Amino acid sequence: MTSEKNLKDAIVLETGTLHSEEIEAIFNNLPVDITFVDKEDQVRYFSQTKDRIFARSKDIIGLKVQQCHPQKSLDVVSRIVEGFKKGVNNKAEFWINLDNRLIYIRYFPVKNKNGDYLGVVEVTQDITDIKEIEGERRLLDWK
Repeated sequence: MTSEKNLKDAIVLETGTLHSEEIEAIFNNLPVDITFVDKEDQVRYFSQTKDRIFARSKDIIGLKVQQCHPQKSLDVVSRIVEGFKKGVNNKAEFWINLDNRLIYIRYFPVKNKNGDYLGVVEVTQDITDIKEIEGERRLLDWK
């Protein structure tokens, strides 16, 4: 049974309720790195997965996303963000080889139910092992 205190501390979402501790644990345990940049282009959040691909310092919180990229990529970053804001693009995908691993980097616009732009989420994942998958393994095959 959920206590009254637990209900008070809960964050009510459309499909359930979670506590901030649970939300943070979910993000930090997903096999992807997540970074969120708000509609003002400021870095607001990043997950802290144990095997984070690109190191992040809490010092980036509040910085403009443009300040977090090398000069040579600023034009591309700006075009991606502007395309999301204008509704022209719904994703941007890149993949790179890093330390003999294949890294998949995806950016998605974040919008509310009304279609209003809220920001950009970056999802980065090491897909090296995923690319090796062949055939199938079903739930009942798991040991």
